[in-house]
Amino acid sequence: MNIVLIFSVLVLIAIALWQITKIFELSQVKKVNTQVADDNDNDWNGKLMFAFLIFIYGITLFSFWAYGDVLLPDAASEHGVDYDNLMWISFALIFFVQTVTQAMLYYFSYKYRGQKGKKAFYYTDNDKLEFLWTIIPVITLAGLILYGLYTWTDIMTVEENEDALVVELYAQQFNWKARYAGDDGVLGDANVRFLQDFEGKNLVGIDATDPNGFDDVVVQELHLPVGREVIFKMRSQDVLHSAFMPHFRAQMNCVPGMITEFAFTPSKTTEEMRLDTDVVAKVKKINKIRVKKSKKLVASGDIGLDPYEFDFLLLCNKICGASHYNMQMKIIVESSDEFENWMLDQRTFAEVIQ
Repeated sequence: MNIVLIFSVLVLIAIALWQITKIFELSQVKKVNTQVADDNDNDWNGKLMFAFLIFIYGITLFSFWAYGDVLLPDAASEHGVDYDNLMWISFALIFFVQTVTQAMLYYFSYKYRGQKGKKAFYYTDNDKLEFLWTIIPVITLAGLILYGLYTWTDIMTVEENEDALVVELYAQQFNWKARYAGDDGVLGDANVRFLQDFEGKNLVGIDATDPNGFDDVVVQELHLPVGREVIFKMRSQDVLHSAFMPHFRAQMNCVPGMITEFAFTPSKTTEEMRLDTDVVAKVKKINKIRVKKSKKLVASGDIGLDPYEFDFLLLCNKICGASHYNMQMKIIVESSDEFENWMLDQRTFAEVIQ
């Protein structure tokens, strides 16, 4: 990073010196106006345009080769498949249009560069051509927008489901807490005014006058059963946060003073994701980078480096303060039996405040 910053500073200094030189030249009285491009200037600019065309496609191909493996693995939620399909269709259209338009722009700049004695052809209009370059983008964008709206509606529509698991995600600077509805399937009322009740044991501000809250369970490690719909109710204690679960293709803002909602069904357990070949390759690469960057510290004995192991994570995707980068919570997706056994080990709100 230091090398990049130094290089950037040197480039900016060079540009500043070049600008100062141009200002000095303009201040001198000359008979020949060097600011008017001649055939040599036009020839160089045309060739540089064509060279830049080759460069941008070269760097694009290199980026696919060098950084293609940093993309997220396959979605671990049922709606994530539709989300990814929409994303890849958008990427394909954008890449196709960018490839064609940029190629034409830079190639024509090279082919039709200025030459003495050559005049541009004056072309007034062509109704058929104008119709084509208007109607094709209209149809393409309309189709993409309609498909996007259909996908959005399908993902965001939460239907009545008595078997759904109801979970509240509670955001605060700089950590997450999760609250599960108990056997009644209903979360008790809550408000930040109740946070100090019961000697600080009321971690998410549950209203003790609401009987629906006594069987609620508050935890700091989120467990989800695979194949079962989860309805998330999201609150924020202080500032605007954003509950982001990238592997489930889920994100929703947590707004102080209101409850936002999102629902999805996990389709892969944590163990299944750890065995996925794509995830295995990513974990291997991450551990290789960690070892390389920590080599000196590990060799000196200052730290011990435990290997990274894949886990689903709940992250904050809003810059909410100084420790925003560290605001995350582990998510474990497991079988229904494992989830039920885990829930039996958790203490309800009534048990905590006794």
